[in-house]
Amino acid sequence: MKRINYIGIALLLSGTRLAGQSAADTLRFNLTDVVAMAKNQSIAARQAVTLKENKYWQWRTYQSNYKPQLVLDGRLPAYSKTYQEIMQPNGTIDFQPVRNNNSSLNLSLEQSIAKTGGTIFGTTQLQRFDDFDRKNTLYNGVPYALGYSQPLFMFNSLKWDKRIEPLKYNESRQEYIESMELIAIKASGYFFDLLLAQVNLQIAETNFNNTTNILRIANEKFELGKVSHNEILQLQLELLKSKKSVASAKRDREIAVLNLRSYTGLQSDEKIALELPGSSINIKVSADKVLTEAFANRSDAIAFQRKVIEAKRDVAKARGDNSLNATLTARLGFSNSALNLPAVYRSPKDQQLFQLVFDIPILDWGRSRSRLKTAEANQKFVQYAVEQDQQIFRQEIFTQVTLFDMMQDQLILTAQADSIATEKYQIARERYVLGHLSITDLSIAFQEKDQAKRDYVFALRDLWGAYYQLRYLSLYDFEKNEKINYK
Repeated sequence: MKRINYIGIALLLSGTRLAGQSAADTLRFNLTDVVAMAKNQSIAARQAVTLKENKYWQWRTYQSNYKPQLVLDGRLPAYSKTYQEIMQPNGTIDFQPVRNNNSSLNLSLEQSIAKTGGTIFGTTQLQRFDDFDRKNTLYNGVPYALGYSQPLFMFNSLKWDKRIEPLKYNESRQEYIESMELIAIKASGYFFDLLLAQVNLQIAETNFNNTTNILRIANEKFELGKVSHNEILQLQLELLKSKKSVASAKRDREIAVLNLRSYTGLQSDEKIALELPGSSINIKVSADKVLTEAFANRSDAIAFQRKVIEAKRDVAKARGDNSLNATLTARLGFSNSALNLPAVYRSPKDQQLFQLVFDIPILDWGRSRSRLKTAEANQKFVQYAVEQDQQIFRQEIFTQVTLFDMMQDQLILTAQADSIATEKYQIARERYVLGHLSITDLSIAFQEKDQAKRDYVFALRDLWGAYYQLRYLSLYDFEKNEKINYK
């Protein structure tokens, strides 16, 4: 789209510096400056960074589940003084005082096996028993032992987490990029709020000055009997309206400045003046390209896949919880007991353990079947919901590409309308001074000129808003022809 220079646009550019402001005490920003400032120092940006860090540490927590775990546990000390029931030689029970220490330490190294859901482990144990009443000490220990524990017919959470958690982490990374692009969209909105407020103030001040000059000329004509008293009253009323417009525009500008400062995190108290953004964006956008990048980059596209897998996981969990639950454990090692600590580790004896622990639901009145059917129904629902979301996802992209193309054409038309309305007002003003136009027609020209300028700013807002929306929907920089990424 070719850059267009019109009289109305030039007036807007010159009008963004407000009366009473000097270059020394005014900060001048363009749209890119405001967006960059919001991404770097706004509260929303800091929140996005914090959430990104939170997701990263969640990812690190997930990864640790597949690393060896070294654990030291025990009871040290374990002193006890109480009365316990003691079986007597004649078969009776007598409560005797007991005072002892039964301390233990256990150091174990465990490694989970994601493919099977089992755990391989190595352990060393030591136990000391002190009988203070009889003044004797015993040691018991396992110098080392190796074992493997394998759940049978049970839900394997490690296997499913290995499929889901990487998707969740990638999803969170793309969500961070989306958050930054949303900041750009909101920052551009505050930029155009202030720009429109500045333009409205410039229009109001220009109208006030023009009305003052026209009223002065009309008073001279009134003294010569060339205009009516009613026309003078109409101009005085227009002058009062223009004064109110200036006051209202100043109030709106201050509110817009406050909102922009608050969102972007700008701490300076200096005045702000915004530059009109470019009237063209030199990019080529096709719906197919945006759709391809969106499915490759957006967190929603990852979420579609994640939700389907999570629904399958829930079905697998319901099915695993409904069947035979069993755990097979095998352990080989050495153990020993002695009266002193070094003797525990001399000539230890073989130790073996092989056991199967199981749990079989026999009668649960249909509870297990109901849980499974609920999970299967939910899987179907998720699948349909994802298909619906994908359709909406595609339609949103096609609509936004169409709007972007329309906004570029609309901007050309509004720029032409602004130029024509400005020229028409100049002609009407000259004709009124010469006495060839009524005050009513001059007021109409006033209004058309002002509305054309506002329409041009609105068209600029729509164009740049559509541009940032395309970046958000695709996470692709069409100016640089590369994926958007933030470190």
